[in-house]
Amino acid sequence: MQYPRQFWDERYGGTGDFVYGTAPNEFFKEKLDTIPQAGRLLLLAEGEGRNAVYAAEKGWQVTAVDFSEKGREKALALATNRGVQLDYHVMDVREFDFDALGPWDAIGLIYSHFPAEFRTAIHQKCLSSLRLGSHLILELFTPQQLNYTSGGPKDIALLYSAALAQTDFQAASSLHVEELEINLNESTHHQGQAAVVRCVAVR
Repeated sequence: MQYPRQFWDERYGGTGDFVYGTAPNEFFKEKLDTIPQAGRLLLLAEGEGRNAVYAAEKGWQVTAVDFSEKGREKALALATNRGVQLDYHVMDVREFDFDALGPWDAIGLIYSHFPAEFRTAIHQKCLSSLRLGSHLILELFTPQQLNYTSGGPKDIALLYSAALAQTDFQAASSLHVEELEINLNESTHHQGQAAVVRCVAVR
């Protein structure tokens, strides 16, 4: 698997700066803000906590999962600075018990690139652990991102597409998926033209 735990601990721990910034991902923010009532939110591969802290400030009860201890340290420091709390689990996402801690009122998958051998299972588990009528919000890089230098995995097997989303979330009651090019401005590691897939699935 590309990008093991050591890679992320080194990336998050190598500087005092937040490598993707402290502002939330724009698509995540836009879609979360349309949900009329804050509830229980799950964020996978949450890293340094920018989306988690934003959601907590909006009244969400946030659970975050990532296998980087350095990411957790910075996320909790940011939360303390902003006066909010996070339930942050350092673990492999495959070991996370979705059902024991769910059901969820929203789930965010923002640049959470999982290997193909378990990606579909995790995505389907996310959908099935949502409350009926609740939303899953996803933004990932597509294979076209290999043409750009604005971030993301360099392994095509870790990249995602609208076609994969249509398959992974086919059980959704409502599904909107699109691939598009955007301009990223997320601190030092997400800068410039990018190719992404965006998805909103409703259970």
